[in-house]
Amino acid sequence: MPRLLSQTIKPFLSMEIAARAQAMEQAGERVIKLSLGQPDFDPPECVRLAAEKAMRDGHNGYTHSLGCLELREAIAAYYEEEYGLNISPERIAVTSGSSPAMLLLFFALLEQGDEVIVCNPRYACYESLIRAAGGSLREISVQEQDGFQLKPAAAQNALGPKTRAILLNSPSNPAGALVPRADLRAIAGLCAESSLERGPVLVSDEIYHGLAYDGRAASALEFLDNCCVLDGFSKRYAMTGWRLGWLVAPPSFIPAITALQQNFFICAGSVAQQAGLAALREAGPEARRMAAEYDCRRLLLLRLLREAGFGVQSSPAGAFYVLADARAFGSDSLALAWELLEKTKVAVAPGIDFGSGAEGYLRFSYAGSRENIEEALLRIKKYLATR
Repeated sequence: MPRLLSQTIKPFLSMEIAARAQAMEQAGERVIKLSLGQPDFDPPECVRLAAEKAMRDGHNGYTHSLGCLELREAIAAYYEEEYGLNISPERIAVTSGSSPAMLLLFFALLEQGDEVIVCNPRYACYESLIRAAGGSLREISVQEQDGFQLKPAAAQNALGPKTRAILLNSPSNPAGALVPRADLRAIAGLCAESSLERGPVLVSDEIYHGLAYDGRAASALEFLDNCCVLDGFSKRYAMTGWRLGWLVAPPSFIPAITALQQNFFICAGSVAQQAGLAALREAGPEARRMAAEYDCRRLLLLRLLREAGFGVQSSPAGAFYVLADARAFGSDSLALAWELLEKTKVAVAPGIDFGSGAEGYLRFSYAGSRENIEEALLRIKKYLATR
């Protein structure tokens, strides 16, 4: 008999380590958490004030399942201002974070047995989201010297009769790499001549846009109108707990996405939507200030990791992660992550969480303060020197 989906979904190991770290904190231990992409900033003041006003003004009920029109219009205005694109609000679905957006998309896009081309390593939850919708992964091994990013030739070679989508993530999790504009254009070209009914469809996870340090991240929509783009408020506006994201999809996908949203989630939170509207309209300067601080933390963490004996061939250019080679200290990344948590009280993410291609690596987040980064790496360096 086929196994239940609940029996095949793998644990999100980074979250399990984070849960153990939280338990240690509750027991009174001083734990430094570099395992999650959790900004240590408060959301911009305009966001907090907008939420308070929304509650006072009675924005406590359901909105349209695609999100309130005013917010979708503001997202469309963002694409015009940031990328020079004319995106209709009717193509935008506001969701309770980018993960629900991805789930809705894959349920609308995939049939049983369809394949999605992804990098290995890649974001930990892609596999579960794709499998939940009946799809399977066509994993392409990517190289550290390329920033663990998919190259156009490899994507083309991986195309097959079951290929339904190519999934990109730039800036990426776990490596923080940017897809070069030329590569993004070439991969978009692989999808440009196909029909939306048979694929491949380009799916671009752009949740870390706004957090790029060596040039602006390009949107897939700049090269291909009939693609699907995921984005949200969690990272660049420090709004992870507000659970607010969006999806841009071709018009033909919207009826299915609307029906799925109505059945699965009804709508995104009404108060969070008003807060997101304020973020788009008013929080740009604050978001840029946070990004500048992340850049300082990035350079600090890279230096300290290398001094501690970790390998980093290519510096991350976006997001707030470094995927560091830890094979000098052990080949089992999960065991090493647990060991560091218990011995040094520092939480990091095991590379195996992101695919077999990241085994032997650890992912370090620099979403926390410089002081915490310095103390964490000092603890790790001292421990590893005497291990």
